[in-house]
Amino acid sequence: MTDMPRAVILLSGGLDSATAAAVARAEGFELHCMSFDYGQRHSRELESAAKVAKALGAARHLVISAPGLGEIGGSALTSDSIEVPKGRSEMEMETGRIPPTYVPARNTIFLSYALAWAETLGAADIFIGVNAVDYSGYPDCRPEFIEAFGRLANLAVAAAVEGRMSIKIHTPLISLTKAGIIGLGARLGVDYSLTWSCYSPDAGGVPCGRCDSCILRARGFREAGSNDPLSRCG
Repeated sequence: MTDMPRAVILLSGGLDSATAAAVARAEGFELHCMSFDYGQRHSRELESAAKVAKALGAARHLVISAPGLGEIGGSALTSDSIEVPKGRSEMEMETGRIPPTYVPARNTIFLSYALAWAETLGAADIFIGVNAVDYSGYPDCRPEFIEAFGRLANLAVAAAVEGRMSIKIHTPLISLTKAGIIGLGARLGVDYSLTWSCYSPDAGGVPCGRCDSCILRARGFREAGSNDPLSRCG
């Protein structure tokens, strides 16, 4: 048994969620990590999530099967009929147009599962590695979305309604650049060689280096003045 407060961490296996998990650990939380197998074409990230959870000493790593997102489709990450954009310029990524890699309602669904687990664990804290600076324009990464979900969370679960717990959604990376995230993670001892970012790896599992996620990752490491251990993404 431990006296550390518990926190649920949404852990995708990417560098953002790994850094958010490291922040939670540094703040003294016992980590209960949650990942999702939702029919994503880049399921390689689940291997990274397991490695990151182990490296950070998570008390548990729960992988939720949510194939319905793949069946619903509507995203380049869940449908082979929609191409992952590649080679976009930074200007194209900053137009505000939502890219086809957006998965409809993904963070709403993931946070809902995290909320359910948090209540059963008696955990008042949920960490998610969303970022509103160096990202691809996803609507469910914005501060106003997180604030709204936080209000909903405290209206939705018995523990909050009965006054036994107040749910807090932590977004420690929300205002950081990708370089800032990488610098923070380096100070917290995150091993970025365990993480995964690419939306469209080749048949051998090598990062493409050309999708939005690879481009943003490469820029982050470059601006942080460090080398990406996954060379094709940096």
